[in-house]
Amino acid sequence: MTDLGEAALVREWSGQVTQQALSEIRAAGQPVVMRGLVDDWPVVQAATRSDQAVVEHILRGGSTRPVSAIAAAPCEGGRFFYNENLSGLNFMKGKGQLETFLADLLRADEVVDPPGMAIQSESIPELLPHLAAETRLPFLRGVEPRIWIGNRIRVAPHFDIKENIACCVAGQRRFTIFPPDQTANLYPGPFDLTPAGTPVSMVDLASPDLDTHPKFAQAWAQAQVATLQPGDAVYIPYCWWHGVESLAAVSILVNYWWSDGLPEGIGSPYDALLHAILSFRHMPPEKREVWRGLLDFYVFEQKGDPVSHLPEHARGIMADAGPDLFHRMRSIIRSALS
Repeated sequence: MTDLGEAALVREWSGQVTQQALSEIRAAGQPVVMRGLVDDWPVVQAATRSDQAVVEHILRGGSTRPVSAIAAAPCEGGRFFYNENLSGLNFMKGKGQLETFLADLLRADEVVDPPGMAIQSESIPELLPHLAAETRLPFLRGVEPRIWIGNRIRVAPHFDIKENIACCVAGQRRFTIFPPDQTANLYPGPFDLTPAGTPVSMVDLASPDLDTHPKFAQAWAQAQVATLQPGDAVYIPYCWWHGVESLAAVSILVNYWWSDGLPEGIGSPYDALLHAILSFRHMPPEKREVWRGLLDFYVFEQKGDPVSHLPEHARGIMADAGPDLFHRMRSIIRSALS
């Protein structure tokens, strides 16, 4: 990153994080670091003693089922990504017992050039119910905590269709965060095959190739970086891109995804994006422009409420949101696709 200079640091929240504080953080629409947010978690305190201690703490009540794990060869340098010609991914997937994975993780620290190893996004209440009570955030009641465990690994910038609070439990994590309007400058990869669910940036943050990805310099100018120690947390707003680097031989993170303010039964915006690509992308430009106008009118309401001139009983699928409406719309869409 020498040629690009240093990225800005993510702003830090000073003071206690309460429900009101979280509302203020979210309203600002920017990432925020919350130092020491979960310092009092017993699992964090175990992590500050030793890697062995945190592993023992996690396993003290056993696990309820097998877990999915991924591993990349040592030559990949801990980067979970694509293979060289983008015909597949550069890591393997498997299932096994959490106890076995954690034993292997501790042993890997004794190897000069270990493979990259990770368990990603496992539900704590399902997998480790004894850990669930101590990994709750009082201002996110009802939001499921999920656990991520690995060694020194790197995940490419990607976006989640949710808001996110990520809490560092063990090791250190570096987050490099970009606003959604930098999507074009991050050179997203394929939809069809992706290491992270949504498309990932093709730029290697550790060594960006500006000959191949020249617009990344513009994204980097908007980047914000945060390095978390055990007990720290970061808030990542809805759909912000973030690359994550684990900096220790035993790295553990607990995160919370949520997306409130949405009516019950609403459709998936990501599915809608895929359908829009199917429907609009290959049209002639002049026809696409017509549909851009219709979307702006009916969906994004650039001219105001598109059905304000109609009586309520005649608004049909443009009526107020609700489960019945969404059920009816899904029936219409299924009929149209059949």
